[in-house]
Amino acid sequence: MKILKFILIFAFFFYSCSKNELGNDPKIEENNLQIKGADISFLPEIRQTNIVLKNRNNQIEDPLHTLKAEGVNTIRLRLWKNPSTNNSSFETVKQLSEEAKSLGLKVLLTVHYSDTWADPANQIKPSLWNSLSISNLKDSVYNYTKKIVNEINPEYLQIGNEINNGLLWPEGNVNNLPQMLELLQSGINAVRETNVSTKIILHFAGHANANWFFSQVNSLNYDIIGISYYPKWHGKDLNALQENLITLSTTFNKPIFIAETSYGFTTSYNDWTNNIMYDQNDYLPQFSISSDGQKEYMTEIKNIINHVPKGIGFCYWGGEWISYKGPQSTNGSTWENQAMWDFTNKALPVMQIFN
Repeated sequence: MKILKFILIFAFFFYSCSKNELGNDPKIEENNLQIKGADISFLPEIRQTNIVLKNRNNQIEDPLHTLKAEGVNTIRLRLWKNPSTNNSSFETVKQLSEEAKSLGLKVLLTVHYSDTWADPANQIKPSLWNSLSISNLKDSVYNYTKKIVNEINPEYLQIGNEINNGLLWPEGNVNNLPQMLELLQSGINAVRETNVSTKIILHFAGHANANWFFSQVNSLNYDIIGISYYPKWHGKDLNALQENLITLSTTFNKPIFIAETSYGFTTSYNDWTNNIMYDQNDYLPQFSISSDGQKEYMTEIKNIINHVPKGIGFCYWGGEWISYKGPQSTNGSTWENQAMWDFTNKALPVMQIFN
């Protein structure tokens, strides 16, 4: 009888531990997430086409209002210095930020310090800053950042986008670490001296090498660690993701959030532009490429961040990037199969993860 009792106790203990793997215990009380966000940087372009989008009840509704109603509390917007069009320009971002704030939404700006996309492979200085000395470049970063905080007043400001290899190349390349730190410090100083309530984010793409990077910037006075996570580029082991997020938040004693992620609801196309992620190899085997799989993946991401000691939230990237240029566009969306609206422009079930 004692042996049987021991076996039953052991079996119960093993079952309980198994349920808690990857934070899957449904009884766990959810953290009060500070950031339940969506990056909607393409929204101004989409609105210009007069495309009609619908909520989950199949009612016509502006995407910003749909996101607010679904429980989004933070809008993330990219900001370029002097882009070739008005998209992601200062005035466009300022206007959309004001609209978001009027709805009670918080604003998270990702300042690229570039005229175009900045990411681990591209950190091109604004063209007007090309000939500046390092001293003048630091002054430009300071003054530009100060203007952003003064005029837009975001709740969160991300200094650089996916700065694994630095920013403002070549001066701010990570291989030139002292200058990279000086440039980041210029941006930090501008925020601190303009609005002490604006939280400063440093953003890294991936999680495997993030500990090394944040060790290099440990002397800087920033507030939050931001991490991009896409299975295609950053590995398919969610246990490793959770473990590394926990390590980062505890090692550096910082709040942490997933600044970018997304998942496909189909492998199909809705225009003639090739999609970046298009088959199961780009995703996780345990989540189907379907509307259900998309929601299940994001539910797990939310669950993971809820089980990180200083986890404060997540942002869905490209949720609004539907094929807004038409079904035959060859320079349309590379992301419409990962949007949060389907090919009929109706909001998908994944919206429910914000609430």
